[in-house]
Amino acid sequence: MTTRGDDPVAHGHTWPEGVRAAASFTFDVDAESCALAADRSTHDRMSLMSHQSYGPLVAVPRLLGILHRQEIRATFFVPGLTAEMYPDMVRRIRDAGHEIAHHGYTHEPMGSLTRDQEARVLDRGLAALESVAGVRPSGYRAPWWELNWHTPELLLERGFVYETSLLDGDRPYALGPVTGPDTGESLVEIPVDWALDDWEQYAFYPGWTGSGVIESPAKARELWQLEAEAMHREGGCFVLTNHPFLSGRPGRAHALEELIERVKDLEGMWVTTLDEIAGHTRSLGLPPYRHQRMSTEQVRDAFAHLEDSGEA
Repeated sequence: MTTRGDDPVAHGHTWPEGVRAAASFTFDVDAESCALAADRSTHDRMSLMSHQSYGPLVAVPRLLGILHRQEIRATFFVPGLTAEMYPDMVRRIRDAGHEIAHHGYTHEPMGSLTRDQEARVLDRGLAALESVAGVRPSGYRAPWWELNWHTPELLLERGFVYETSLLDGDRPYALGPVTGPDTGESLVEIPVDWALDDWEQYAFYPGWTGSGVIESPAKARELWQLEAEAMHREGGCFVLTNHPFLSGRPGRAHALEELIERVKDLEGMWVTTLDEIAGHTRSLGLPPYRHQRMSTEQVRDAFAHLEDSGEA
């Protein structure tokens, strides 16, 4: 089995025999939900709504074709609202053998929600995926990767196996709850990285999001390929996050398929779903890592030297 380095978070993680590293191609099928979550009045903007609906209507079928040609399975994170608005698309993803995972209900900005509100989001999203596709997802990705300190406990209560929103590692690890008692229970955390997200490369819509700089697909593919090759050398886990309404456009989709071909060619690279990566990691019985949250008092003390002493 391939061993990993001395990472204190994921210490003890190994890959299956013959596997040097892992890679997963993931898709956040946000559609209209992420625009609505940022500003509910955007439902009145017909052109913006059409920009978002390109994902489920045009891009997802194109991406499914690429995945079929490349003979790989991917993970699709689907907000509950997207599932209800485009049920045939979600069932098509399911029927093609890909993993469907949880991504909120309306791509809610989680950092502004209370524990009870977030619990309702999780439950409504679960109900939507169950109703539309008969799926009980094992995985969760927080909208905007904005995990709350209480989120791991809520996920464990609902039987999730893994989550993928934190950015503190190159390999999966066991994530223990931060709030509540230490029960020994854990999720599998599969870390992500903003450099491996197409939003930073392609996202732009006037009056809503983006810098106004839309990168070349060749530049994005080069960036991601360099990261994949480095993660392969490190024995890590390469997780690419794409949004169909962005990376499903023709030129970008072509570049993505070229990237998939190159990643598949890396010796010992296991290209699979996050669910399979999480299942393997869970079988290792790694000790849970409990993130330490600084208290208000600790933060105040850390900056005490900047307070006015009252001396002349």
